[in-house]
Amino acid sequence: MKKITLVVFICSSLVLCACSRKGEQTTDAAQSTALKTTTTSATSPDYAAIAATTEKEAAQGNAEAQKTLGVLYADGTGVPQDYKIAATWFEKAAAQGNAEAQYNLGEFYANAKGVTQNYNTAKEWYEKSANQDFGWAQYRLGSLYANGQSVKQDYKLAADWYLKAASQGNSEAQYYLGDMYAKGQPGVTKDLTKAKTWYEKSASQGDAAAQYNVGNIYAQGLGVPKDIKQAKEWFTKSAAAGYAPAQEALGKLK
Repeated sequence: MKKITLVVFICSSLVLCACSRKGEQTTDAAQSTALKTTTTSATSPDYAAIAATTEKEAAQGNAEAQKTLGVLYADGTGVPQDYKIAATWFEKAAAQGNAEAQYNLGEFYANAKGVTQNYNTAKEWYEKSANQDFGWAQYRLGSLYANGQSVKQDYKLAADWYLKAASQGNSEAQYYLGDMYAKGQPGVTKDLTKAKTWYEKSASQGDAAAQYNVGNIYAQGLGVPKDIKQAKEWFTKSAAAGYAPAQEALGKLK
């Protein structure tokens, strides 16, 4: 299953997950500026103190603090976990144009976290964030169009949004863009060279499914000369990450 991901802002990136992986897509984490943290030791942040300071700043209308406070409540870090309160703070920051909060709010609406599930509203917030060039929101919009969630299914638009996110280094978008070129879709011409390019970009970031697909391209000679050595290298990387199809492929490879 793939991950739903909130943007995170605390010293070590916290990742909140809950979505589908490399098959059916649902509505994954972006890097952001770290907070200055109060610590009880050199390695142990005092998250309760961070939350208290952040809440004061958020109450004064600081959008960055509002966004961060939303993440703290969503993750239950320094405060009791409460998705409704998290959504409230994301809404405040999003209304001020904070792209990360807009994306996070889209995730909440897409996945019924603290709000009633509503893909139309999720799309609206994704669009606001994506139009500020936020890669994860661009990726999510691609997913909505690819799957026809709250919109008419449109593979060309999906590919366009995936490309925007993929060009910023988003490994999920790179994988799915590769998938679209590998299979060919209405509005997206099959192109194994482009498929390999995008799979490799995703694979180089450690995506196990992409690593398997690159291995498969070499194993079968799909648009490239057949190369069992290369295939084995990619299957091995994917298998080491626990990806079952790669483990099976390695067993069959001669």
